[in-house]
Amino acid sequence: MNTLTNNYNPDVLSCLANLSNDEVFTPPAIVNKMLDMLPAELWSNKEAKFLDPVSKTGVFLREIAKRLMAGLAEEMPDVQQRANHIFKNQLYGIAITELTSMLSRRSLYCSKHANSQYSVCTEFDNNQGNIIFNPTNHEWQSGRCRFCGASESVYSRGDEMETHAYQFIHTLNPNEIFNMKFDVIIGNPPYQLSDGGGVGDSAKPLYHLFIEQAKKLLPKYVSMIVPSRWMKGGKGLDSFREKMLLDTRIRYIQDYEDAKECFSGLHIDGGICYFLWDRNYNGKVEYHYKSLDGYESISSRYLKNTLSSTVIRDIRQLGIIEKSVKYNETKFSTIVKARNPFGFSADFFNAPDNYKVNRYNDYGYNRCLIYGVKGKKGGAKRTSCYIDKINVTINVDLINSYKLFFSKAYMTTSTVPPEIIKGLPNQICTETFLSIGQFLDENEMQNCLAYIKTKFFRALLFFNRHSLNISRDSFELIPIQDFSKPWTDEELYAKYGLTDEEIEFIESMIRPME
Repeated sequence: MNTLTNNYNPDVLSCLANLSNDEVFTPPAIVNKMLDMLPAELWSNKEAKFLDPVSKTGVFLREIAKRLMAGLAEEMPDVQQRANHIFKNQLYGIAITELTSMLSRRSLYCSKHANSQYSVCTEFDNNQGNIIFNPTNHEWQSGRCRFCGASESVYSRGDEMETHAYQFIHTLNPNEIFNMKFDVIIGNPPYQLSDGGGVGDSAKPLYHLFIEQAKKLLPKYVSMIVPSRWMKGGKGLDSFREKMLLDTRIRYIQDYEDAKECFSGLHIDGGICYFLWDRNYNGKVEYHYKSLDGYESISSRYLKNTLSSTVIRDIRQLGIIEKSVKYNETKFSTIVKARNPFGFSADFFNAPDNYKVNRYNDYGYNRCLIYGVKGKKGGAKRTSCYIDKINVTINVDLINSYKLFFSKAYMTTSTVPPEIIKGLPNQICTETFLSIGQFLDENEMQNCLAYIKTKFFRALLFFNRHSLNISRDSFELIPIQDFSKPWTDEELYAKYGLTDEEIEFIESMIRPME
């Protein structure tokens, strides 16, 4: 009989189910990898103060406590005295709900009430201890919260429902919450909120607000684990990304293209990353990257580069991107129209009552064909109908042109986009598609389509993707070509001088497309 197996006692915090895809419990193993980034001398510093501003299970504070208990053992040999000092004077948390406040206290103090007889700290005189939960309200301005941007129509709720107004980011003065300076602010913030129009990519990101608020407190160190989506795009993240690109205080980043490397069973478009921000550091970031295919690299570089407005995550892509821009050609993104090119939202076929538009089954005078999808997510099918041209008020000049309709949504792990529709004269599309080009004739349109189908084109698009939905900016790494002729990969590889290794990388990663 295997005694070790029979005595196995799993860590309960590694077994908990996530609250949602947005409020994710961090496994202890990942917490300790994040703590390993911090200087070792912190664990023997009895004056160091630590804050988890988004405590869910208390795992960050618990693992910090373990290290402090070991690091201060020589200076404070009495176990109870040491524990009292650490829990009372060094560890602080702001819970995101009342439930997680109790769970966090149970993890740290071994009791959901900090001052109970079961608490391992004997010096608290109140239930919360240093892990607080103060119900916080959104502050509405013009239908949105002025702090987090939450929709009033969605989150203006009664006391019986969670409002998701997180205390740490719903204040102009976060330093007043505990009235002290912190050496380390560390945690796993909520990732997003529904904006009333959808979930996932249609939701409003939140995690960047926690990072920016933490920096305002000017601790010595900030470390958080968040979606990697900010590196490439994301709704409302342009300003945040630019600040991060220019911030030379970021010392270390661990970036996983597959979020399952950190959160088993959880898919997060674009992957997951954690970082260390060091107030007194000024230099290159030590960038650790692991791709979907298991390739790992370590590089020392600045996040800001001259090739792209985004982070180049996989160092293998760098040479290819450098060569793709060497002729300073116009970017392909310049012929991609912005989101919702003709003013008809994605629900045009699923919610016809929302549109006062006559629909026809056949062509008629002054009508055009509109493409879209009908059905629920996962089972939606391409469909079309005819509408009167007078209903089109955006990009009217495109109606009678040749163009391409490129589906804006497909899995980030896929290098083969869904069917690309040839947009002939008198044809338009809903928001489901991006509209590409305003071609002189059908031949130009066909040659552009041939270019899109090349592995070279799709590799550069894949390099710049971050989420289920792509946008015009997703095409910014791709150079435009002369569409008076068709293009093949062999011609493109030769034109841009790709090495055998770079060609092999593209060929191994990008699936053939019929």
